[in-house]
Amino acid sequence: RLTFITRLGKDKVNTVLPKLIREVNNEGFKVVWSCDPMHANTFKSRTGYKTRHFDSILKELTSFFKIHKKMHTIAGGVHFEFTGDNVTECLGGSVKIKTKNLEEKYETACDPRLNNEQSLELAFLISDFLKK
Repeated sequence: RLTFITRLGKDKVNTVLPKLIREVNNEGFKVVWSCDPMHANTFKSRTGYKTRHFDSILKELTSFFKIHKKMHTIAGGVHFEFTGDNVTECLGGSVKIKTKNLEEKYETACDPRLNNEQSLELAFLISDFLKK
């Protein structure tokens, strides 16, 4: 069994993923497709903090699911970095974290994580999308 974890970013997922799926299908491989929308959407803020934007994560995920639905393949998993704590490491979401808020509770030693509210928001948005 093969699992392909795509880390394409919101700007490349729509052009790269369909080509990748076609090539894998043409070779006859049966794979589990998973999306990691965190890493390719990471950037350094103007204040110097490594961060991600909630909207970019959501955009890549939405595209990932739509592409698999259109191509009749199965989106088999997702990867997130999140915490149950109320950190300010990722921008946006309903809590509207802005660049100026990053320093308030930036606690990660490595990669920025979605906070408790952003994580729940994303889970509900994915659930709603999958129900459609």
